[in-house]
Order: sequence, then C-alpha cells, then structure tokens
Amino acid sequence: MYYFGLKLHAVAFRRKGTIPFPKMLILSATDENDSTVFKREYVGNLNNREIYADKIYSDIPFYKETQECKKTLAIYSCKSYQRRIPEVTKREKAARDLFSTTVSKVRQPIEALFNWLNEKTDIQRAMKVRFTSGLLVHTMEKIAIALITLIFN
Repeated sequence: MYYFGLKLHAVAFRRKGTIPFPKMLILSATDENDSTVFKREYVGNLNNREIYADKIYSDIPFYKETQECKKTLAIYSCKSYQRRIPEVTKREKAARDLFSTTVSKVRQPIEALFNWLNEKTDIQRAMKVRFTSGLLVHTMEKIAIALITLIFN
C-alpha cells in the first residue's frame, strides 16, 4: 500500500470579523519541513509585514536578517528550554506561556481558515486517490471551489 500526502501552506491577510483571505497558497510534500518551505517560497514576497507563526519557524538568525532587509517582523510562540535553575525556569516558563498564548490567539484566524476549507470541501478526504497526479487534481479542485466560495459569498 502506498501513501501520498501533501501539506497546504498559506499566507493570508487578516480581515476583521471573518476568516483571513489567502494571499499565497503552496503545496509541499509531507516530509518537507514547514520552515524550509516558508523560507524558500514566501520570504522573498513578503515586505513590510508582521508574521505570526508556530515554534517551527523560530530560526532566529534567519528572521533577524529578514527583519532588517525586508522590514518584516516575525513573532512566534516560544520553545521550551531544559537544564536551567528551577526558580528561573518557572518564571521564564510563565512568561513564555503567556506570550505563546497571545501568539496563538493572533494565529487563531488562520487555523479557522484551514478548518473552513476542510468543512466546505472535505479536502482531507482523498481515500480513492491512487497516484500523486490524482492527489494534485483533487487538492487543486477543492482549493478552487473554496476560493470561488470565499470570493462570491
């Protein structure tokens, strides 16, 4: 039995009171790291933006360079650190948890976009697909239907 999988990546504009509108959508292989895809596909097209991302994107030297060159600010939830003094770790953990919660609340609309996409199109259901080309057709068809629905509703 073979397994074909894709990941959908999105950069979207926030819209008050509704789901974000996608600016860029990229499909990648499931074994490809999210941060690698983001660096390769998106960063060249993002200027004067704030990016709210997950821990996987916390490649600090890369984002410091991007922030200076493109005036792009990357804010991501904090990684946890081990092997520190327990008292300091507790205080730092509380601060990191609070910050991560704030970032998660800001990121919630993009999660809503993916949930909406799955709810409207059932994009994750591709049981009868047997080839990569079939999976691409299935996925692109579902994305097209969702975008038409989003634009005209």
